[in-house]
Amino acid sequence: MKVAVVGATGMVGQVMLKVLAERNFPVTELIPVASERSVGTKIEFRDKEFEVIGLEDAVAKKPEIALFSAGGETSLEWAPKFAAAGTTVIDNSSAWRMNPENKLIVPEINASELTSEDKIIANPNCSTIQMVMALSPLHKKYNIKRVVVSTYQSITGTGVKAVEQLENEYAGKQGEMAYPYPIHRNAIPHCDVFEENGYTKEEMKLTNETKKILQDDSVAVTATAIRIPVVGGHSESVNITFENDFEINEVRRILSDFPGIKVQDNLDVNTYPMPIYAEGKDDVFVGRIRRDNSQANSLNMWIVADNLRKGAATNAVQIAEYLVENKLV
Repeated sequence: MKVAVVGATGMVGQVMLKVLAERNFPVTELIPVASERSVGTKIEFRDKEFEVIGLEDAVAKKPEIALFSAGGETSLEWAPKFAAAGTTVIDNSSAWRMNPENKLIVPEINASELTSEDKIIANPNCSTIQMVMALSPLHKKYNIKRVVVSTYQSITGTGVKAVEQLENEYAGKQGEMAYPYPIHRNAIPHCDVFEENGYTKEEMKLTNETKKILQDDSVAVTATAIRIPVVGGHSESVNITFENDFEINEVRRILSDFPGIKVQDNLDVNTYPMPIYAEGKDDVFVGRIRRDNSQANSLNMWIVADNLRKGAATNAVQIAEYLVENKLV
């Protein structure tokens, strides 16, 4: 199977290559693709070197699957060109997520929606993926009315410039700023750009994408997204109000039984999810599960996941695996 990775030299693209190798995805020909300035550079995959090519050349090769992580503008322009050539595109940008024509997929929740007609499939936002993984099984059981989420997001979600900014600040060096303020020893309540309603795009992604994935516009979601000086993954404090009451032990059982979730919730030995332990792993970790005593039928949870893996690369590869297993490509 010919597989193109568009944005192969970027932070998520590099993790996509790693995940493809780790999960033994059936790649017979790898096509690493990047912008013109990276064409001709070499990347390594399964102990072999591959030369990066441009988008036009990649379309001409007609890969069966193209994993895109090259930004929204590139995706809007080039995903339809790959699709027209017969390629199934799995796109990690926000370009296609809220388009009613395109499926927004977290495989454990809604992969069964996919058909061979889906040529551009959207990968949800990293912070949305980990949250809906925990929300979905609980919604089916108790019917979610409202979600209040505060995120504590890794700088890796911004990209390599943000990592360099933190490293420079930690070392006391001057350098290029990815953020309008220092990130070292700081928390910045500003992820993505502000919209007219006072929320950021990141916060509105959590709201809109959650409704689409759960297929329920009645679920009210309000979010505050915060950038913190962490590299291991995103953390989220989530408060959920259900239509129906629940038992805490049953909530833990439902979450533990859901594929891709690991419950870490033993306060006797201070066991709870943290990004330092989530880094490099594909699971979504859930802990601090407790009743909200201030509000009827309400629950608090703490959710952590590696935003570059389950929040991006791994989710995209899992979609590709589903397509292959079900002969949809």
